[in-house]
Amino acid sequence: MLLRPPGVYRPQSDTSLLADALTRTLGRSGAPAGTRLLELGTGTGAVALAAARAGCEVVAVDVSAQAVLTARMNALVRGLPVRVLRGDLFAPVADEVFDVIVANPPYVAGDTDPARVRGRSRAWEAGPGGRVLLDRICARAPRHLTPSGTLLVVHSALNGVAATLVSLRAAGLRASVVARHREPFGPVMRRRAAGLAARGLLGPGQRHEELVVVRADRITGHRGEQDEEGDARERQPA
Repeated sequence: MLLRPPGVYRPQSDTSLLADALTRTLGRSGAPAGTRLLELGTGTGAVALAAARAGCEVVAVDVSAQAVLTARMNALVRGLPVRVLRGDLFAPVADEVFDVIVANPPYVAGDTDPARVRGRSRAWEAGPGGRVLLDRICARAPRHLTPSGTLLVVHSALNGVAATLVSLRAAGLRASVVARHREPFGPVMRRRAAGLAARGLLGPGQRHEELVVVRADRITGHRGEQDEEGDARERQPA
């Protein structure tokens, strides 16, 4: 049982879907020696812990101080070497590269700017269309992957699977959907269903969503580009 104080995202179906995809990616024998893995938005550290058990050298990042402390404690009590850092996405590891990057970013569409959100709603608020964090990950991930590195990111199909694939392919990655799961709406989505339907994001009476895991692999020789604005954002202190 993982320690999870109030305000820290509770591992749910998307967490399990991502962890299962990671296990398949690493293979039955676990990670090769020296495999470096980065988890973005670690929450309780559930996926980071699974990666450490599989033999990865793990760095986990979260913008929430409470989540960082929780993940550190969960790793400590299990004796697993996970380096947990506080910051905004790639900012704490701006100069580092990894063999695997995994991410379960906030993906619930809403009218709130995620940058202004505090408290537990940080775990789901993702701005109009639900892609504010997702698009940043797709754009920034290539520069943090080794030449044969892999990105695994989970989100709702309501955010636009095609948009994720196009973005990652444009960044020089080979991308495809590797896992799907049909999930009934939780409390947040039930509260927003009418508004999302009015904006054309949901069908009439829809009360479920499909979760997807997208895998993207670096194509050797293509580093991916990052604009000056992105560089400046990553260098800002958390």
